[in-house]
Amino acid sequence: MALPASMRLRGQRCFNRLHRSARRHHGRLMILRVIQGDSSLLRPELRNMASERCRCAVVISSKVSKRSVQRNRLRRQLHAHLRARLEQRPELAGRWLLISLRPEAGEAEPTQLLEECDSLLRSAGLET
Repeated sequence: MALPASMRLRGQRCFNRLHRSARRHHGRLMILRVIQGDSSLLRPELRNMASERCRCAVVISSKVSKRSVQRNRLRRQLHAHLRARLEQRPELAGRWLLISLRPEAGEAEPTQLLEECDSLLRSAGLET
């Protein structure tokens, strides 16, 4: 199951902002980017919900896996993990997160990815 529409981050301008000015946290398998969101970059129908919760995106290049089935499986696992960790955290409202997997992530076990995700969330101060 994908992230609820109100938690999912979409739009080229949002991704440009994240790549340009977000705080980065590097791991062996992924990079976490975190920024305080800007609701003016969102589509008009989502702007009123912008400050209710954090928004997340997961980017997986074909360098991680040539098979789209594998990339989509990894994306769904990470989305579910982020939803479980961050959805009910009102203090994170308005934050935008972007997780980019490195090519080495294709060879890693799913539990390794989730553990590293938790570690990066802790280093970013998003999880206790």
